[in-house]
Order: sequence, then structure tokens, then C-alpha cells
Amino acid sequence: MDVYLVGGAVRDSLLGRQVTERDWVVIGATPEEMLSSHFQQVGKDFPVFLHPETKEEYALARTERKTGHGYKGFTCYAEPNVTLEEDLQRRDLTINAIAQAADGTLVDPYDGQKDLENKVLRHVSEAFAEDPLRVLRVARFAARYHEYGFQIAPETEILMKQMVNTGELEHLTPERIWKEFEKTFTENNAAVFVQTLLDIGALEVFCPELAQSWQQSTQERLNYAESRQFSATLRLASLFQDLGFDIQDGKSARLTAASEKLRMPKEVKDLAQFTALYTQFFQQKTPFTAEKVLKMLNSIDVWRKEERFDDVLKLCQITEKNIESLHTKMIKACYQAALTVNVQDVIKDGFEGVQIKKELEKRRISKINEALSESDALT
Repeated sequence: MDVYLVGGAVRDSLLGRQVTERDWVVIGATPEEMLSSHFQQVGKDFPVFLHPETKEEYALARTERKTGHGYKGFTCYAEPNVTLEEDLQRRDLTINAIAQAADGTLVDPYDGQKDLENKVLRHVSEAFAEDPLRVLRVARFAARYHEYGFQIAPETEILMKQMVNTGELEHLTPERIWKEFEKTFTENNAAVFVQTLLDIGALEVFCPELAQSWQQSTQERLNYAESRQFSATLRLASLFQDLGFDIQDGKSARLTAASEKLRMPKEVKDLAQFTALYTQFFQQKTPFTAEKVLKMLNSIDVWRKEERFDDVLKLCQITEKNIESLHTKMIKACYQAALTVNVQDVIKDGFEGVQIKKELEKRRISKINEALSESDALT
């Protein structure tokens, strides 16, 4: 059997990027031979094995035949007679279809090195269109390698648009779509990912609410969040926060719809909604009162999760572009004042049942009033 390093490890090594994981393809072997060498098979019907020591993935060379819709609608053929070139041909992009032998020799039948040099993301073959997940992967690669100057090849972009028009993307599960969003938002230039999906019409399929709300200010927010090294959760919340402004009874129909379509984690949805609530609070033309401040703090549930208050402030700072705005200083002072009220003290003072909550809010309002009277934001 022959073993070759393939995929991302070869690509990133040629680009001078840090290689974080390595995948291997095995030519001329059977599952029985792999198992006899103490490799552990990943799934009963899939020809991928884990190395007994490194736990890196070793896949038998295979070809694939489209048998159904979606990214799982394939039948694999993995026999010892499958060649390296045939295995590489089933891959998505030419830059991912380069193999490296043990002596360092590169096998590059589809000119991946040329596309690396020319900064082009190009599909290997027309079989690209059989897997709708590849649309998301190419958008993710466009974001990841944006700093190197990579662009999607015109013919690949046309093929991606055709995949949108044929309805193939509709067979992707919301969970798989969201996973690609999460992967992208752990890295920089996530706005390129969203813009790519928008340009080819895919974003309208995945989340029409986001497609309709996407604007220059959204992109600027994402870039700012990246520059501040905010977490992926905060960046994703920033992406969706514009959907939260049509609030009725504390909830947004558009944000709820987007959340259901993408199976958005509750923390992302909540942060997007809370940021909208916070922003709307400061857009009021009526004077701030302690009662209104407390209602806003209650609405974003800061008492059970103190870290949420800091997260909402970070997201609002993106919009304000001012780390210590008057609004931020005022609300911080009010929040810190309200935190000095201890529910245990209320109980010690003899309050019971529903009276505990009433007294707790009364004392918090008193403390917030003190903070407001001292705040420079009132001037």
C-alpha cells in the first residue's frame, strides 16, 4: 500500500500557514488490512480509519457516485484498484486536490499549485455540483484566504449559482449550515463568507431574513468585532442583531424565524435580541428613569448571568464605536449600584413569598436612582 498526505495540510504548508491537522489517503489497501494493522474504523460503512497512535485520519482511496439529494446522497467505491488521481478528482477545489508522498514529492494532477500561485479557488470537476455543502465550504475558504488575495474562479461561481437555482442547497440540514457559520466565525474576514453567499443567492435560501437585513453597517460591525478579538458567539450575535429590532412583547418575529431556520444556539439568539433591546432603550426620547433602567436590565436577564451584561455592552460598543460612551458609563453605574442589593438581606429583614421580589425591585430602584443622580450622562 502507498500512503499520501492530502488536503488542507498540503495546501497550508505550501501557503506557509500553520498546519493544525493532517489527513492521509491510502492506495491499494483493504479494510481488513487496515484493521490488521490496528487502525480503528470510523463508522461501519465508511472507509476512514484512525491511526492507532496519532489518531490522524487515514482514508482508503475512493470514488463516489451520486445516488440522492444532499451531501449524504453518495455511494462510495473503495477498492484497492482506485488510483490516487481518481481519489483526488472527487475533491472540491484544486488547491485541496494535491497529495504529498513520503519523500516530499507532490502529486498535482489538477494544477492546484498553479491555482495557489494565482490565488484562485477553482472546482476540480463538474462533480462539485453534486454536493451542496461545497457552496458553504468555498464561501468559508474565500473568507479564510481573503488576506492572501484569493478569489473564486468565475466558472466556479457560475456553478455555485446553478446549484442554488436547481434547489440542491435546500437539502442541507440547518444543523450542517450552522456548523459552517460557526467554523467561519472563529476566523477573520467572516463578512466575506456572508457576502459570497449573498452574491450567489445562497443566503436567501438559508436565511432570507439575514439576506434582507445585510448592509454595510453589518459588515463594519463584524470587522470591528474581529479587530477586538471578540468570541465567535459575540460575532454571530452581532451578525443577527439587526433582526431583533421589530420587538413585540420582548421578542422579534424576524429573529425567531432566522433562529428556527438555522437552529441557532439560544445564547446567540438571546445576545442578538438583548442587544436590540438595549439599543432601543437608549433611542427613547423620553427621560431615563430608574424604573425604566431596571426594566431593561431585567429584560436582558443580567441577574442570573452577570457575564451577559458585559457581552451586551461589548456588542453595543460595536455600534457606538466608543468604548466608554456616556450611555455605557451610565448603565454600568446603574448596574453596579443595583448589584449591591442582596436578596439574602431582603429575606433577613423578614420579607416572604412574593413580597421578596417586590422589595428587591424597590431597593434596586432606589440604588439606581442614586446612580442616575450622580451620572454625567444626565447632563
